[in-house]
Amino acid sequence: MHRFPLLLALAVLASWLLSAGCASQLSRGEPSSRRSGDASARKPAPDFELKDMNGKTIRLSDYRGQVVLLNFWATWCGPCKIEIPWFVEFQRTYKDRGFTVIGVSVDEDGWEAVRPFLASRQVNYPVVMSTMEVEQKFGGVEALPVSFLIDREGRIAGTHVGLVTKKAYEEEIRSLLD
Repeated sequence: MHRFPLLLALAVLASWLLSAGCASQLSRGEPSSRRSGDASARKPAPDFELKDMNGKTIRLSDYRGQVVLLNFWATWCGPCKIEIPWFVEFQRTYKDRGFTVIGVSVDEDGWEAVRPFLASRQVNYPVVMSTMEVEQKFGGVEALPVSFLIDREGRIAGTHVGLVTKKAYEEEIRSLLD
């Protein structure tokens, strides 16, 4: 008779964790966003050099002059699966205006897990495999998804931890493109 309340509590906790974000360690209890409207106060985004699934080297600095949505994600992350179709749409809609999404997978199984996932969702933007060094450069990736909006000068204009709305992303992207 005492199992029902425990199962209910576990179900509520599981749904709360999925809505907040995925990770082996959740340091934050709910989605959070930080924006830096003042361009002069923005910090430079750390550069990195990572390989895509074809072995091509992707450098963040190669995208200077564009607005970049840098998204740390994993195939097993529920909120990440919600965001990815939005990012595919943003890439299609805004690429001609100087915008790109770069996905950074933290999957431990590497390309074996990521390649079929990308194909099944028809991901149209570059995806690379993360390293601990890159994650540390971005303050440590302790929850997923984590996204950084980077302005045309290569500075971090916004940070989102956990699932935020499509509308919030789109408004920020448009304001950085204009």
